[in-house]
Amino acid sequence: MTGTNRRPRRIAFLGTRGVPANYGGFETFVQELGERLVARGDEVTVYGRSSSVPRSLHAFRGMRLVVLPAPQHKYLETVVHTLFSAFHSLTGRFDLIYICNVANVPAAAVLILLRRRVLLNVDGLEWRRKKWGATGRLYYRTCSYLAAHLPLELASDAAVIERYYLETYGRQTMCIPYGTRLDDTPDDGTLGSRALEPGLYVLYVSRLEPENNAHVVIEAYRHVRSDLPLVVVGDAPYASKYIAGLQEAAAADPRVRMVGAIYGEGYHVLQSNAACYIQATEVGGTHPALVEAMGHGAAIIANDVPEHREVLGAAGLYYSNAGQLTTAIEEVLDDPALRSRLARAARERATECYSWGSISRTHSDWFDRLLHRPGA
Repeated sequence: MTGTNRRPRRIAFLGTRGVPANYGGFETFVQELGERLVARGDEVTVYGRSSSVPRSLHAFRGMRLVVLPAPQHKYLETVVHTLFSAFHSLTGRFDLIYICNVANVPAAAVLILLRRRVLLNVDGLEWRRKKWGATGRLYYRTCSYLAAHLPLELASDAAVIERYYLETYGRQTMCIPYGTRLDDTPDDGTLGSRALEPGLYVLYVSRLEPENNAHVVIEAYRHVRSDLPLVVVGDAPYASKYIAGLQEAAAADPRVRMVGAIYGEGYHVLQSNAACYIQATEVGGTHPALVEAMGHGAAIIANDVPEHREVLGAAGLYYSNAGQLTTAIEEVLDDPALRSRLARAARERATECYSWGSISRTHSDWFDRLLHRPGA
């Protein structure tokens, strides 16, 4: 049932920092999907953290915002805030409660016990991330096991994650990838304010954590024969020691510019105007920055892991170590025809597979099937 006469669905999103998106992929996902659901007539509530969303902000792009406190703690912030949100959501009459991040299984379990319809986006295989100690890795593995055995709906954003849950637990997930805008974003002053010129810089974007390999990119760029700057965009709330090491390495090469986290139009300007874009992550599902670079028509060089092969296909170049990355960067910078071919191929693949419009329709149809099947 997707006609205009249907009753508005009441949908809540839990487990992110909230909107406006100013941190990572889940926040952008909720913002992009939420506003499109509102445009379809749905009532959308997004729970956010007071550290990321002003308490005075009660609505954004038609979405209702509920801002709750969260402890500033690497291991507790997400889980505790989502539990707060889950209990608060009991005061609303939501048809669907969509929880992001498999770490939030405790909140999902509470809501299931209280007979709420819960969807959980499992994200990537978090226990493979270097930032987690033994306890953190065990917690994520346990959450993954519990998610696969609880009576809730599971979503994944990449075929490699879908296969993992099916092969490991015999559990099917609804695989819907991350989306992207499909445009070229003209400079709004972002480039000029950072002394950059269109097409005359190399771009790396990621949360600055070890498994995202900013250190490998900086090391590889030391050997690149070019005067173009390498622009490193990103930050991380609990990685100060790692970031300090990156800053020290960047200081040894005047071409390397660490500009911190950039969101909104400024971020899209940087993606749209780079000579090439480097995706260096090694774990996770569909990486938002990679899909967004594709949507903006960037020439892309990616770490050769299955997740990137799945998303990018033949529309980019791949590397397996710093030496190969150096060679790939030089190859792209030295060959304008190659840059154009890669950029065109990336945009075409994004248009075919990753537009937010298509992905929001897929979600909406899935929600309808869940709500209108027998026993719903």
